Amino acid sequence: MATNKEHTGAAAAAAARHARYGTLPERIRFEEMTEAVQAGPSAGARAAYDPEGAWKYYSCLALDLGL
Repeated sequence: MATNKEHTGAAAAAAARHARYGTLPERIRFEEMTEAVQAGPSAGARAAYDPEGAWKYYSCLALDLGL
């Protein structure tokens, strides 16, 4: 059987949990979660193909595994 001391300890633990997690945080409105930012100009010439730099983006599973 549980003793009065165990009930007191369980009640204290429950009170501590309720003090810490008892309430949910306030809701955040959608308008506060989003931000409208003016888009800059497209990459244009910066996005042109660069054959010398293309090796940086090459992916091969055999090479990744060292085969």
